[in-house]
Amino acid sequence: MSAVLDFVDVTVRRGQATLLDRISWRVEEDERWVILGPNGAGKTTLLQVASSQMHPTSGVAAVLGEVLGTVDVFELRPRIGLTSAAIAERIPRSESVQDVVVSASYGVVGRWREDYDDLDHDRAGQLLTEVGAAHLVDRTFGTLSEGERKRVQIARALMTDPELLLLDEPAAGLDLGGREDLVSTLSVLAADPDSPATVLVSHHVEEIPPGFTHALLLRKGGVVAAGPIDEVVTAGTLSSTFGMPLVLQHADGRFNARRRTRQR
Repeated sequence: MSAVLDFVDVTVRRGQATLLDRISWRVEEDERWVILGPNGAGKTTLLQVASSQMHPTSGVAAVLGEVLGTVDVFELRPRIGLTSAAIAERIPRSESVQDVVVSASYGVVGRWREDYDDLDHDRAGQLLTEVGAAHLVDRTFGTLSEGERKRVQIARALMTDPELLLLDEPAAGLDLGGREDLVSTLSVLAADPDSPATVLVSHHVEEIPPGFTHALLLRKGGVVAAGPIDEVVTAGTLSSTFGMPLVLQHADGRFNARRRTRQR
């Protein structure tokens, strides 16, 4: 099985700051990864490299079999589905949900003069149904709740039938109900063998959907642990990652973590 991501000693520096420090990481096409770590750990930077939005300062980053620096990223990016707060901010609030999704076919944000055929619109409708947002098709993006916007963005990211799906903190800003709806949606996608390899960035173990297979834990730009999720997401590794003693619970496919209280 071929790797969709294969990083060897990937380092990213900006000025005197080292954002990623010799990251070696491999993602296979049937895997679903979560990247966990505190603020400043390098999670979003790593996702920017994985989405070909950023090149490493040193090391080798192969994305979908292509080495960054030797490939036209504008040909590579359509093969990658990406959701992020930055993309969401660029979507016109007056855009219909249907157009938000279908315009991904041309890789544009904000429909202009592109022509879409019935197959494009049918696929957009099917994806909105899959993420539980079919009832929103005639709404405008600006009238949606934060949770509804997240669902629409995921449908948009899947529009081009990507080989790699990257989700940068999709549950950020959601209330409890919105988070649980999103986790359920991502769990269904994770269980579908036809879904692309998926990488989810989060601060919270509670946001890990059931069905995710692997975890990468980052701290200060370096890897604390990486591998199968049941081996990597432990009280010990999380305590090292977040710099405090943590208690971890795992039940019904979900994780929960809290700070360990002092015993008298």
